[in-house]
Amino acid sequence: MSADNHAPEAHHDHHGHDDHDHGSFKSYMIGFVLSVILTAIPFALVMTGALPAQATALIVMAFAVVQIVVHMIYFLHMNTKSEGGWNMLALIFTIVIVFICLAGSLWVMHHLNTNMMPTHDMTQMVG
Repeated sequence: MSADNHAPEAHHDHHGHDDHDHGSFKSYMIGFVLSVILTAIPFALVMTGALPAQATALIVMAFAVVQIVVHMIYFLHMNTKSEGGWNMLALIFTIVIVFICLAGSLWVMHHLNTNMMPTHDMTQMVG
């Protein structure tokens, strides 16, 4: 059997080189710095009490959603080009699920707070 009988595809090297972007030190550092900033700002808002509780809660949730997107882009390397666009579909799906979870949790907590029985003053009970 001669070397001429081999198909041209058999001579390609497949040593893990593909179209995926595995990131660089710079992209990981950008992701890390953004993550720290997106954590520090809500932490500072909560610790200082600079805004009303409802506004702080909304801002913290917004920063959490943005941080999830940052992690997916910079650490999980999701973009529109990789995997034929399926990664972007996964990103959109994740955003929708996170929104449903956050909105549902807030809705449940609000209704539990609104509909709970009032607290009783234990000092007025006759023993």
